[in-house]
Amino acid sequence: MRSGLFNAIFAYIIWGLLPLYWKEFAAMPAGEILSHRIIWSFVFVAGLISLQRRWRELSVLFKNRATLLPLIASSLLISVNWLVFIWAVNNGHVVETSLGYYLTPLINVALAIGFLREKPSGGQWLAIALAGAGVVLVTIDYGSVPWVSLTLSISFGLYGLFKKKVKVDSSVGLMTETAIIVPAALIYWSYLGVSDSATAWTLPGGSLALLLFSGAVTALPLLLFANAAKKLPLSLLGFIQYIGPTLTLILSVTVFEETVSHVTMISFSLIWAALIVYAAASIREARIHASTLNARGGASN
Repeated sequence: MRSGLFNAIFAYIIWGLLPLYWKEFAAMPAGEILSHRIIWSFVFVAGLISLQRRWRELSVLFKNRATLLPLIASSLLISVNWLVFIWAVNNGHVVETSLGYYLTPLINVALAIGFLREKPSGGQWLAIALAGAGVVLVTIDYGSVPWVSLTLSISFGLYGLFKKKVKVDSSVGLMTETAIIVPAALIYWSYLGVSDSATAWTLPGGSLALLLFSGAVTALPLLLFANAAKKLPLSLLGFIQYIGPTLTLILSVTVFEETVSHVTMISFSLIWAALIVYAAASIREARIHASTLNARGGASN
């Protein structure tokens, strides 16, 4: 549990700060940035697999249909998530990305209840209600269907569910996901080359180096997230995720100078209150569970 919490917190801190990174490439089309993100992620993880000498595990995984199909689904979901996030950041919709990742924990809780049969306690239900109220308020304040937020939340919520269900090592699983989608990225690269519309190679040297580093920036939090997904309940994993959108919200106001209304701030305050209530309820449940186990152990002795 402790290592899972560490992995989740570190992953969400990285994700919360990523708008700063992608803004460096604001002049590039989102699709081109995505293609680089996929290809350099593949290269980074391939190097990791080589160092670990795990290519045989990968070949076995590709022959296992029961494992491969969920990984195909997760690779498509994360690709959609990446594309929408990059487009939103570079087109002045950072607040909407923050809302999207505030919505994701609610999606995770619904998926956990519906598919994994996790049963929230009374305190956890209260937290869910507070967070739901916050999300409804900010959606009403937004004034229209927040398609960016909904796409990000649903795609990443489903991605987390598939990662929870697939029992493979995190690096091997990520290698499979990137291998599945890298052909499409290479085809798009070829199109850009033939049409003479590639912009990446015209970037200044420092920006180009950062773009090549996008593989590590992408893979590291995904590896941490995959490890956390194995060790934490999906509903708890979702609530820890509030770290990411909170950092993104702070960046949207202080760095990108986007406008955040008073209603939105009230909504986010409700969501933070939900996080505190959920954490307190989860700690209480864990202590009760530990006391029960200790009592049973004492009785058996």
